[in-house]
Amino acid sequence: METRLNLFENEISAKFFKRFANAGLVIQQSSLPHSTQELVSLRASQINGCGWCIDMHTKEATAAGETAVRLHLVAAWREASVFTEAERAALAFAEEGTRLADAHQGVSDETWAQVRKHYDDDQIAALVCLVGLINAANRVAVIVHQQGGSYEAGMFAAALG
Repeated sequence: METRLNLFENEISAKFFKRFANAGLVIQQSSLPHSTQELVSLRASQINGCGWCIDMHTKEATAAGETAVRLHLVAAWREASVFTEAERAALAFAEEGTRLADAHQGVSDETWAQVRKHYDDDQIAALVCLVGLINAANRVAVIVHQQGGSYEAGMFAAALG
């Protein structure tokens, strides 16, 4: 499978992704813990089958100090003891916010209550925006067959500089 279009070299998509990255900066600079941001992005990317984003978020999380054990267990977080209650709430939120077609209500009231228990309004706003943003990124990368494996930590930020 070859990449259909290099989004970083195309003028239109390069302009779009600079703005997209700026939107992401709002989330990155929020009080939502960076480790939670990477775990949520990784889980949504796993669900959506986005190799590029799985590669990116695994490597960015590792560069930020995340452990290999936790990264390997994100796909099975319900059966793992390495995540906090707050992270579990965020991961459930990410799954329900990603699998909208699987559940007509989207994020359940139970999951929303768990998120509310662990995060303040600003962190919840960042979480909502993050789930929307990562799902958009996953879809774009999957459409053009952007392959994972060659990403290096910091590469996305450098490419959009």
